[in-house]
Amino acid sequence: MKELKPPHDPIEAVGQVYERLFEAVAEEWKQIGDRTEPVLHELVAKARDKLFAAEEITEEQGQKLAEYLERDLRDMGRHLAETGRDLKDWLGFETALLEDWFARLLLQAADRTEVEWLKLKMEAATEYATYRTGEVALPGTFECLECGERMYLHKAGYIPPCPRCQTTEFQRVAVN
Repeated sequence: MKELKPPHDPIEAVGQVYERLFEAVAEEWKQIGDRTEPVLHELVAKARDKLFAAEEITEEQGQKLAEYLERDLRDMGRHLAETGRDLKDWLGFETALLEDWFARLLLQAADRTEVEWLKLKMEAATEYATYRTGEVALPGTFECLECGERMYLHKAGYIPPCPRCQTTEFQRVAVN
C-alpha cells in the first residue's frame, strides 16, 4: 500500500496534497459552465484519482481528503451566502498570512462574481460544519466547542487538539 510521499514532514505533506486537490478543482471549476453539485463532486473525484494515480496518496487518504474539501467548500459557500462578508472573515485572519499563490486562488474562488460557485448550487446549510482533530482543513480560525479557545491554521493541514483543553471538536469562526 502506498503512503504519502514525505517531502520533509508527513503532516505537512498532507496539507500540501490537500492544497493541490483544492487547486485542481478550483482551476477546472473556472473553465466549466455547468456549476452544479454533481459536477463539483466529479471534479473532486477526478482530482483525487489523479493524486492517487501519481502515488501521492492512498485510495483511503484520497477519499478522506475529498470529503474534507467538499466540507470546506460548502462551509465557505454557506458563510459567504449568509453573511455577504469577505473571505478573510471566513478565514478568521488576513489573507496576507497565506502563501501568495494560495491566497490568490482562494480570493478568486470567493470573488463576489463567483458566490454562485461557492454556493455550489446547493442549499446553504443552516447548521455550521463541525471540524474534528485529525481532519484536514483549509486555512482559517477554529474555535473549540468545549472551552472557546481559538486556534489558527495558516495553511491547509491537520486540525490538532485544542491547545487549552485537548478536546477535538471545533467550528470555523469569522472575524467580526
